[in-house]
Amino acid sequence: MRIDPRTLRLFLAVCREGTISGAARAEHLSQPSVSVAINQLERVLATKLFERNRQGILLTPAGEALKIKAQAVDSLLVSAQEEIKLLAEHIGGPLNIGGTPGALASVFGKVISSFSEQYPRFNLRIVECHDAKAQRLLRSYELDLAILTSGATDSPEDFCELPVMSDPFSIIVGRANDDLPEKMSLKQLATARWVLPDKVGGFRRQIDALFINSDAALPANSISCDSLLTTKFIVSSSRYITILPNEVVKTELQNKSLRAIRIEGIAFQRKVGLLWLAERKLPAIAQAFIDHTVQSFDV
Repeated sequence: MRIDPRTLRLFLAVCREGTISGAARAEHLSQPSVSVAINQLERVLATKLFERNRQGILLTPAGEALKIKAQAVDSLLVSAQEEIKLLAEHIGGPLNIGGTPGALASVFGKVISSFSEQYPRFNLRIVECHDAKAQRLLRSYELDLAILTSGATDSPEDFCELPVMSDPFSIIVGRANDDLPEKMSLKQLATARWVLPDKVGGFRRQIDALFINSDAALPANSISCDSLLTTKFIVSSSRYITILPNEVVKTELQNKSLRAIRIEGIAFQRKVGLLWLAERKLPAIAQAFIDHTVQSFDV
């Protein structure tokens, strides 16, 4: 017997709400109806999906495994509805791309203009998220592609990774730091005020590696900030400094609201790549974006 997609949606509702009764209310069904559907699903799969307690439900390992696939099925059904609607209007998509702010800015700054010329009508959704969340959203088919810092660690085996660009890191300062020279070591900035990304993801790991390779202590006097826009604002309007790839602050360097100081003794570059789920046949618009990105960066 095959799984009924409707029972999968009820299963996801139970996961989301945390109780059978909560799922019933959310789906406007009776509690016995939801219980029967879940029991039927467990019979089809010949396994228990939940452990029930006074607080609600706790997913078993089988339940956790099914949740990932159920989310993927649900995302595919939603995407199919959107794609058919867009096709009627001669629009490509939907294309869902996620990633870290700096990586997204670097790639889209290079490719979006020419891609939109080649595909003048397409529906694109961009989601800022850290590496682990991007991988989770790729596995649940909520994202088609991710743009992330590449090479900090090996990607999980269920993903395909394609590095597309590299870019030197610089110490980035605002006008309040006009007194600083054009080249400095990280050791010389041990007492400086820093703005750095939160301690999650490949981008932060690469920045930490810069300090380690420079034999410099990680800054203690720092603001943790994953917002690229906020980081730029803080640095441009104060004596706080940061480390960013040059491409990410290209516009600010050109208009001189920010300045790049070369890091002495470091030739290490930040790398950015595309990531997608290996088992998945990508939508045509996603494959077109990959191909266009490869051409744009001459990979």
